[in-house]
Amino acid sequence: MADDTREQDRREAGVATGAGDVLPKKLRQGIILGKDGKPCRSCNSFADFKAAKSSITTTSSPNTLTSSLASQSPPPDCPPDVETLGRSSWTLLHSITATYPTQPTPAQQQDVKQFLGLFGKIYPCWTCAEDFQVWMKENRVRTESREEFGRWMCEAHNGVNRKLGKREFDCNRWEERWRTGWKDGSCD
Repeated sequence: MADDTREQDRREAGVATGAGDVLPKKLRQGIILGKDGKPCRSCNSFADFKAAKSSITTTSSPNTLTSSLASQSPPPDCPPDVETLGRSSWTLLHSITATYPTQPTPAQQQDVKQFLGLFGKIYPCWTCAEDFQVWMKENRVRTESREEFGRWMCEAHNGVNRKLGKREFDCNRWEERWRTGWKDGSCD
């Protein structure tokens, strides 16, 4: 009976239990577990990790603790948190669209679709990976031209921005931001 209760508690916390494993989910403390049942560095911000660790060892109010840690980022020689990983990933993806051919061959179009499919499967943050896979199912990857691919990527990025409560980017300016530089010459 006690073993059944412990296994149910582990399932509710999203911890792998062997047969009938469940996918991890976000814990009450705000930490997302990896599929191995351990905190996922790629799925959480450094501030969330610090807040969760500090909440175990301090009696500070959670709001004060979280707000004081929110501006912290991991030291440069630590594994990337979800925010660092996200910024780096979007930079890579937008840079790929910026160098994509204006008139790609069918083979180039297929390569990009295959890359994005694999990217969505192996991305280190499993919740982000699943969200990207869903986005691609609901929004066909448009690879017919650089313009179409760049707009699609901008729309995908804005989908994430909306979900995170961030400001959306004007997709009419994607090429200026990621390929040619701003018209004011600030990138020259």
